[in-house]
Amino acid sequence: MDWLNYHHLLYFWTVAKEGGVSRAAEVLHLAQPTLSSQIKKLEKAVGHQLFERSGRNLVLTETGQLVYRYADEIFGLGQELADVLHNRTNTDRSRFLVGVQGALPKLVAYELLRPALECAQNEYQIVCFEGKLNELLGELAMHRLDVVIADRPLTPDNHVRAFNHLLGKCGVTVYGSSKLARKYKKNFPQSLNGAPMLLPTQNTTLRRQLEQWFDDNEIYPKISHEFEDSAVLKVFGQEGHGLFMTPTAIEDDVCKQYSVKVVGRLPELVERFYAISIEKRLKHPAVVKISEFARDNLFGTTE
Repeated sequence: MDWLNYHHLLYFWTVAKEGGVSRAAEVLHLAQPTLSSQIKKLEKAVGHQLFERSGRNLVLTETGQLVYRYADEIFGLGQELADVLHNRTNTDRSRFLVGVQGALPKLVAYELLRPALECAQNEYQIVCFEGKLNELLGELAMHRLDVVIADRPLTPDNHVRAFNHLLGKCGVTVYGSSKLARKYKKNFPQSLNGAPMLLPTQNTTLRRQLEQWFDDNEIYPKISHEFEDSAVLKVFGQEGHGLFMTPTAIEDDVCKQYSVKVVGRLPELVERFYAISIEKRLKHPAVVKISEFARDNLFGTTE
């Protein structure tokens, strides 16, 4: 079978769904002989009988069950598409689909998305997904996301055809509760040797940088706890369970939100942030606004 008549498939699907030709004919506003004729044409096209009689009822053959499963999926997706288009027409707003790498600090994600939020009210709805970078890149490749925000660039190992757009870079700030900040601010950064430290887990870019920096400077802190979620890490830091670090670009927000103090800054540790898109040149108006804001306000030049 080289082609499929979808009208015939729709008639078959309706008969199977309604449980008989007479009820399906009413739903489709067709005469019963016409509908029966169309079903026979479909059976001829597929080369198999799709229905068989059981008393007064029609039941699906084994092939009919197979065809019905595919037809059900096809017309189910068609209805879903119609619903999506209907909703978009009614709201007159498109959706801006953003993937945020799970390891990215939530305050950084918010600051990067803030310019898109400010212009989104009448233009589009922001839908934000969080996950591991490889998973988000897979969604991007399938055109299920408009952009992915991450703290590391796409590499050839990811096997995804997409492009990195550097949003900005900054150093790292060390924070602590008032008590810990007073103790470890003096003689910083050597004071970090033996200091209680809350660190991100091993799968993060910052953790790898920190371990290298500790080794290079012969500083060996006491790792109190490790966290995959950066927001949870900050809450533990707020409660005085150890010193912690975040990108310097969100320093003021971290101090205000978590009531912590700056212990010191490590400008030699550089955090970079990227917008990854399938476009070589950014075109989506929301992504353009994010990039411009990051360059002009949040991080400064990306050179």
